[in-house]
Amino acid sequence: MSYTQTSEKAVWSRFEGESSLGAHVAAFYGERTQAGVGFAFVVADDQMPRIVYWGKPLSHPEQLANAYDALRPQRVSGALDDTNWPSVLPTQAEAWSGVSRFVVRRKGIELFCSFVVANVSFGADAQTVTVQALDEEQHVGIEWQCALTPSGLVRQRAVVSNLQGAQGDLAVDKVELAFPVPEVDSEILTTTGHHLRERSPQRQPFNLGRLEKASTVGRPDFDASLLLSAGVPGFGFTQGEVYSVHVAWSGNSLLSAERLSYTQGLIGGAETLAGGEIELDESQTYTTPWIYGSYGIGLNQVASRFHEYLRALHPQFAERPRPVILNTWEAVYFDHSFDTLKALADKAKESGVERFVVDDGWFMHRRDDTAGLGDWQIDPAVWPAGPKSLDALADYVHELGMEFGLWFEPEMVNQDSDIARAHPDWIVRPTRNRLPMTGRSQQVLDLTNPDAYDYVFSAMDGLVTRLNIDYIKWDHNRLVTEAVSLRSGRPCVHRQTEAVYRIFRDLKSKHGGLEIESCSSGGGRVDLGILEVADRIWASDCVDPVERADIQRYTSLLVPPEMIGEHVGASPAHSTRRSTSQELRMATAFFGHMGIEWNLLKEPQDALQTLAGWVKAFKERRGIFATGSAVHGDSSDPGIRLDGVVSEDRSHGVYRFTQLTTSKIYPSSPVRLPGLKADALYRVKPLSVSEDITQIGNAQSDSAWWNADGVVLPGELLMSSGLRTPSLHPAQAVLFEAELV
Repeated sequence: MSYTQTSEKAVWSRFEGESSLGAHVAAFYGERTQAGVGFAFVVADDQMPRIVYWGKPLSHPEQLANAYDALRPQRVSGALDDTNWPSVLPTQAEAWSGVSRFVVRRKGIELFCSFVVANVSFGADAQTVTVQALDEEQHVGIEWQCALTPSGLVRQRAVVSNLQGAQGDLAVDKVELAFPVPEVDSEILTTTGHHLRERSPQRQPFNLGRLEKASTVGRPDFDASLLLSAGVPGFGFTQGEVYSVHVAWSGNSLLSAERLSYTQGLIGGAETLAGGEIELDESQTYTTPWIYGSYGIGLNQVASRFHEYLRALHPQFAERPRPVILNTWEAVYFDHSFDTLKALADKAKESGVERFVVDDGWFMHRRDDTAGLGDWQIDPAVWPAGPKSLDALADYVHELGMEFGLWFEPEMVNQDSDIARAHPDWIVRPTRNRLPMTGRSQQVLDLTNPDAYDYVFSAMDGLVTRLNIDYIKWDHNRLVTEAVSLRSGRPCVHRQTEAVYRIFRDLKSKHGGLEIESCSSGGGRVDLGILEVADRIWASDCVDPVERADIQRYTSLLVPPEMIGEHVGASPAHSTRRSTSQELRMATAFFGHMGIEWNLLKEPQDALQTLAGWVKAFKERRGIFATGSAVHGDSSDPGIRLDGVVSEDRSHGVYRFTQLTTSKIYPSSPVRLPGLKADALYRVKPLSVSEDITQIGNAQSDSAWWNADGVVLPGELLMSSGLRTPSLHPAQAVLFEAELV
């Protein structure tokens, strides 16, 4: 028997069968044909769902009920009567012997639950399947939801219920969901990092045991692995089967990979909850974040599914060009004055800038980072009323035809601030008489307190209206530790995170067209939760292009280029003191949401003219960057990077070749160009801004194709044999493009 629910976007099917062991088996198969993904799970009798397939669409899904017999493990010696075969939420009741994945307590005592499936239904949107299961004796309910997005992502979450008749509150400590991966996918890729060096890749075998990357500081943080990926050994950007998971949550969370002696590997994640943070009264529920899974042949395909998903949430980016930004932070820091910023706005306009953002330093008592944070009123000592006010600067920026942006850090306060002195009970703290350790002279403002929330929202709302603000740079510069709300007496990261999402939505709902950037000491808060409400993220406080090469590359595994802030900075870089060429700095900022983090008032005119040329070249191609496929090339040479964006119809690709360090091959080997049509001809030539390489190249003869005519080659050759880019000095980069002939 088959029941099928369809829409133009999704197909879910149900197939019934009988196991040779006597169990009734219902198989559920979801497919996104255009995205090239199929996904299946089975429910045997009333047992919890088990995922039995995830990969390319199946040609005969009607046989999926047989997968229960085909995959069910036999009983083995020295274990329980049923061998471990993890469901979507394995418990000891089903022989799970790994780390506990479902932890709930009543009156301080942990409950060991055994869930019985009561119902399986298809959602009205035709994209979601919902499985309802109960432990009636202990009054605990689970609703497991699974959906396939149009881009081919698989996502799952759970809703925990404290059922009617329960004797006492239900404390929820952990709900960790996972996806099984094939045994052959035995290598794990994660990223690690710290401030100024986010997203550094690391690989390791998928060994027996458990790998866990957890955040307990109120945000994913710099060390967050945006994706945890398991694939065939040596998988890369363009080749090798790979499965990746992501937790769509901006608070505390974990990603895990676990393999037991009895099971295939599991990859998944959860929100990390503090004891007592979630306690459910009778009939109340807790909903986990969505856990996303992406399957592909190579990381480029894995990433493309996340990019397509986010672009569907932000369709305006394809319709409206992403404006080039100048942010004032590294130009002036706290040294604000009308005359200086007016002059900087003039230089920005000359350079092609379309959005001028005033960073930290405009509000009360803010002469450095030790005071004033939280006092969201314009400081008349710096911005006096009249012709040299902040209002006048905003008006002047708008008169120049640029948008105006302003920096806030709404979740934090300095203790040396009027707001902290007036409302000490608004500060998150473990006890009434002790504050957490400070970070950057800051404490955390309790946005779960309605009065604090209203204060912050009203202040920001009023300034957006008064200054006609087009853009908010929202920062978050402190680790959230010992986070307890004095109002509730409970740990509060979960509800604080929900409050942040709410204030984003409230501001954008009231002010149509307002964009908000999520910055968190750079790349400390990058996840699908914040990206659903924010318009871009700041990848790192480090704009040194050598460091940015991998920071941006691995950030783009989750985030599409047009949502990654990539800025041209000064040389030497303020964060590393490394000197780099203007060509490298501009090329590195070319594919993302381009901006400038640089005091243009101190630069010679020829440097500004060069900058304006690069900005013009970016504007000519930014439509491709906001709609095309981000691609990265594979190489055994650690000294080079090949990155690019290819248009939707694959008629036009723009690529960047970076020589980070000297190579073991001299000149460096040919590089493959991913993403093109195999059966088409392309003319490959340098962008005009990169054509002159006399100052950055190290060859003693000319490159035969590095000129305005370029070279015409078939796509299949460019993607397999590749072509040899000009030989460059280390820490240099060039841009070139392939256009359909």
